[in-house]
Amino acid sequence: MEPYYPRSKTGRPPFGIETMLRIHYLQWFALSDPAAEEALHDMPVFREFAKLEDGVERLPDETTILRFRHLLEKHDLATDMLWVVNDILAAKGLAMKQGTVVDATLVAAPSSTKNAEGQRDPEMHRTRKGRQGHEGPHRHGRAL
Repeated sequence: MEPYYPRSKTGRPPFGIETMLRIHYLQWFALSDPAAEEALHDMPVFREFAKLEDGVERLPDETTILRFRHLLEKHDLATDMLWVVNDILAAKGLAMKQGTVVDATLVAAPSSTKNAEGQRDPEMHRTRKGRQGHEGPHRHGRAL
């Protein structure tokens, strides 16, 4: 990819190749170029995957994403990248399938106490973020 990637001599510097490749991989979740731009603005998990730091002043816009995709297509790199990713996943016993990306936010809630029967409240669910345990009600697969 490197020989084909533009280098800025003037103006804004281009985004790194790794960041643009990661955004391209995110588009495998059936995101158009405008939808990928919007997802980067709306979903912190996408920015984190693309290695775009919090507080970054600019994000790739749909035109930047489009031009990168066209660059991959022009040099027949997109198909090769798909094969490489599938080979890496297969070596780890994984496979890419169609699905949904969910960006959940953990909200502080008091810990669940056991009731008179010694059972936890069935509406409360547990999860971990790092080493910190979180507990709270869930509705329709999303934390309240």
